[in-house]
Amino acid sequence: MDDIKTQMIDFASNEHTTPGYLARPAEAGKYPGIVIIQEWWGLVPHIKDVTERFARQGYAALAPDLYHGQAAGEPDEARKLAMALDIERAVQEIRAAMRYLSQSEGIPLKKVGVVGWCMGGSLSIATAAHSGADLGAAVVFYGNARNFDIVKNIRAPLLGLYAEHDHSNSLEFVHNFEEALKQQGVPNEFHVYPGTEHAFFNDTRPHIYNEEAAKDAWGRTLGWFGRYLG
Repeated sequence: MDDIKTQMIDFASNEHTTPGYLARPAEAGKYPGIVIIQEWWGLVPHIKDVTERFARQGYAALAPDLYHGQAAGEPDEARKLAMALDIERAVQEIRAAMRYLSQSEGIPLKKVGVVGWCMGGSLSIATAAHSGADLGAAVVFYGNARNFDIVKNIRAPLLGLYAEHDHSNSLEFVHNFEEALKQQGVPNEFHVYPGTEHAFFNDTRPHIYNEEAAKDAWGRTLGWFGRYLG
């Protein structure tokens, strides 16, 4: 890990603190920032690994621990944690993570992006809808909008990556989401991967992971952030 630095930190959020996993290139300098938003499992090793992948690509990457120390290994446990999550507070903590990167790393807010998977993908949508021009770009892996009306508030360029066979997101939702952004003039790209299932990017779940789709989605993600964050 000599090429990157990693550490657990606590950053200010709503008169409290939120823990998070920070990874950045080891070489001193100013780098664009990305907030990594967890799946419903929590801040598990997979999310830390993805955070490190972004650091190796030249980003200051921060994954806030939205469960504040809790994590799940089984779906029922993860479902309980996700249902108990205060969405409004989670979005506030994600935006606080954006501000932390801006202040501690010297990154203009418009050079900070967000990316999330599953529950994190939905939170990426919600964060984009509550961030206005502060957000540089967003990437959504199979995320949904609990209230579709919030989509009209999105201004940041948004990349949507979805599975063809997804119990959580209908292809109708994906189409409507894409059309809504086009009508608002928001730069966007959407890709639906044939033959894939929800969570196809997670390489710790071999029964669902799709290597070809995951590699393509990773390349598109890097290209999106490279275009809009620099």
